[in-house]
Amino acid sequence: MADITRRLGWRHLRGAPTAHIRHHRGGKLLHDGPGLSFWFRALTAALSEVPVDDRELAMTFHARTSDFQDVAVQATVTYRISDPALAAARLDFSVDPDTGVWRGTPLEQLGTLLTETAQQHALDVLARTSLSSALVDGVTAVRERVAAGLTAEPRLPATGVEVVAVRVVALRPEPEVERALRTPAREQIQQEADRATYERRAVAVERERAIAENELASQIELARREEQLVEQRGTNARREAEEHAAADSVRAQAEAARTVKLAEAEAERSVRLADAEARRTERLTEAEAVRSLRLARAEAEGAREVGEARAQAQAAWLRVHGEADLATLHALTGTRLAENLPNIDSVTISPDVLTGLLARLAGGDPA
Repeated sequence: MADITRRLGWRHLRGAPTAHIRHHRGGKLLHDGPGLSFWFRALTAALSEVPVDDRELAMTFHARTSDFQDVAVQATVTYRISDPALAAARLDFSVDPDTGVWRGTPLEQLGTLLTETAQQHALDVLARTSLSSALVDGVTAVRERVAAGLTAEPRLPATGVEVVAVRVVALRPEPEVERALRTPAREQIQQEADRATYERRAVAVERERAIAENELASQIELARREEQLVEQRGTNARREAEEHAAADSVRAQAEAARTVKLAEAEAERSVRLADAEARRTERLTEAEAVRSLRLARAEAEGAREVGEARAQAQAAWLRVHGEADLATLHALTGTRLAENLPNIDSVTISPDVLTGLLARLAGGDPA
């Protein structure tokens, strides 16, 4: 859309590089070309704006195949206006001098022309094609037929329109038919998947069997090696026992020899000690005998001297007692008796006994 501004009764138009501007005044063409910029008066100017860039026209329509199945066609047509003057003469591309907006809908008219022309050729080719063939090769066939039909359409060059490219995006049947068509393929894919699963399971079973056989062979080999190991350990143990027995025998012989030597040395030392002890005992016995003899002699001499002294003391005692009077003897007897009596805490003497004793002591009666 052109950019139009107002200035004191005048209008200024500034076009885009992709828009072809045609300015007529009084039936004369004053400006013609893309990307123009000029002043004009709204009351006397006739303006047309024709887009010259590539345009994309998306279309969707339904068609019926030879086996009476409905399919939806999605296509896109790329076109451009190669002759703006011819297009402006055939279609209404005039714009409002105040706003720059198209007075009509030229692009819609051009789109309707392209859509109906493409739809006509697509319906023609699909009506002679079955659904399965259309789904397989229909996209290419429809694209080629529509491109050829638009190129051969005389109204397009007469309108100044050039078709650049035709693309058919998809051909789709109805959802129920599409699901029905997908079922055999899905079943076949499922069968292939099941077969692959079974084959994988068979391979897995075969591998597990091989692994089990390898494990069994490994266990057998391990058992055989363990048997060899046990035999080798037994041989080593026997050799070790023999070596230990030989070493113990040598050690026992050496120990016996050493014990014999020690016993002989101990016996010799015991003999020497016994001889020394016998000599010492003999000397001690002789010394003890001499000492005992001396002690006996000394004791005999002492006893003799003590006996003589006792005899002399007894004789003297007897002489003294023989010469002493009766009262003195009574006194000595009482004294001796008092010395030999046990400890007496108290003595009770009756008057009769005391009187008789005193009378006897005073009368000199020894009885």
